[in-house]
Amino acid sequence: MCGIVGLHLRDPDLEPRLGDLLTTMLGEMTDRGSDSAGVAVYGNADWTPPGSANVTVLADGVDAATLASRIGAHLGRQVGGRDLGATVLLTADTGAETLASAVREAAPDVVLVGMGGELAVLKGVGLPLDLATGFGLPGASGWQGVGHTRMATESAVTPAGSHPFSVGPDQCIVHNGSFSNHASVRRELARRDIHCDTLNDTEVAARFVAEQIAHGAGIDQALAEMAGVLDGFYTLLVSTAEEFAVVRDPIACKPAVIAETDRYVAMASEYRAMAHLPGIADAHIYEPEPGRVYHWHR
Repeated sequence: MCGIVGLHLRDPDLEPRLGDLLTTMLGEMTDRGSDSAGVAVYGNADWTPPGSANVTVLADGVDAATLASRIGAHLGRQVGGRDLGATVLLTADTGAETLASAVREAAPDVVLVGMGGELAVLKGVGLPLDLATGFGLPGASGWQGVGHTRMATESAVTPAGSHPFSVGPDQCIVHNGSFSNHASVRRELARRDIHCDTLNDTEVAARFVAEQIAHGAGIDQALAEMAGVLDGFYTLLVSTAEEFAVVRDPIACKPAVIAETDRYVAMASEYRAMAHLPGIADAHIYEPEPGRVYHWHR
């Protein structure tokens, strides 16, 4: 059992409050997953400066300044580095794929957990509110955020095994549930030279969806293809720099609630995670139908 939360803002006036609202949502899901937690935040000018590429890594035992210096020497340009809990956020005036390639080449022992132009992925092991406070999430601004609280049932409780999983530019997936055939799909992806960093079943789904998007599929098509390949029970929240999408398995084994107003779209595993949101009393609140992809554009 895990907890999912997400907030896609339609009203720019709410953007300074994104982190605060998301922190409360995450805290309400603590009893659904207290092993580890993580968030993905879009559009925070402090963490992801406009016009820069951003890469988030897990670098056990290496501080941000040392890692940034190493990557900068390899890349031949200035790289900024920042420690945020178990994660290190790297920024540079270059393309996201270029920065990610430099990280892989110059620091092959680190685990890359996010990249893009607007996305910061922060995750670790511990209680959700403790992690959120350590990240500085309550004071963070942005226009979109997703979060996850994990109760591990298969793979190890590690920062790398926690959610969100971000394996494509500005893409993110959080998942409540389990895929029964993830090992066979993982092997098939490996035959296509797509490799996973963890044994987590959600990473397999994230890499499958990222491959579909890279080949030109939209979110609806990518998730439909995933549903035809990966077996299991799930609720997924998928985000990109332009979209926010929710899908449940065909028999809706895992809970999900959506709230829509003129100011935001919110999603959570349980309503209580959204009860504090402004205007929630007047929101259109509903349970997503089995097997249907719901998505919203920026």
